[in-house]
Amino acid sequence: MSKTILITGAASGIGLYIAQQLAAAGHHIIVTDLNAAHAKEAAEDIVINGGKAQGYALNVADSEAITVFFKQLPQAVDVLINNAGIQHVAKLEEFPADKWQFLQQVMLVGPAMMTQAVLPKMREQNFGRIINIGSIHAMVASKYKSAYVAAKHGLIGFSKTIALETGDANITINTVCPAYVKTPLVEQQIAAQAKEHGLSEQQVIDTIMLAPMPKKAFIGLDEIHHTVTFLMADAARNITAQAIAIDGGWTAQ
Repeated sequence: MSKTILITGAASGIGLYIAQQLAAAGHHIIVTDLNAAHAKEAAEDIVINGGKAQGYALNVADSEAITVFFKQLPQAVDVLINNAGIQHVAKLEEFPADKWQFLQQVMLVGPAMMTQAVLPKMREQNFGRIINIGSIHAMVASKYKSAYVAAKHGLIGFSKTIALETGDANITINTVCPAYVKTPLVEQQIAAQAKEHGLSEQQVIDTIMLAPMPKKAFIGLDEIHHTVTFLMADAARNITAQAIAIDGGWTAQ
């Protein structure tokens, strides 16, 4: 059955791929992104390829903007995919306080406020799926990523709490935790770490990023899409409060 699916940060990377694949499966996609032009372009591309989509600007770091957005949104959301994310890499002693707080606002407060906005209608229709695109760093830590790791760890705790609060309805909330995916965000990290450590980009990949991972491979976008589709299904109605690692064995150690 076709569902209305809202995806944040859906104009590029993981969010865009999921949007395209879910649209191809017949779902109605609400593409949101900080950049209005990019969101509309992504939605138009889906429509050109035979799908149903609208694109909207949405700043998930602005709670008031979220409230206004949902007041104007004409349809109920069946599935919310909290995907928007940013990164800043620095030692804590050198980490700007405003940047640290901004990462929390985008990746922890934003998903909380988005979830708050969709829950009433999900309760009315007795169906809802909230899927957070987390990270392996929701389960383990890496140096120089204190803000990102804290936000992603917080997302799991938040999800556990909401799972308890929605146990009386057919609503689930889960967090998908992939190891490194070669998105533009990760490409930037590779370049930044190469510069900081005086390494080649391939050395960063081999000795830093993929070193803890037994399978030594980037996670494919198709793997994340598959997991999202699985969690959306009615047969996944009792899978909630889970952090699902797609990590090539990283957390087995």
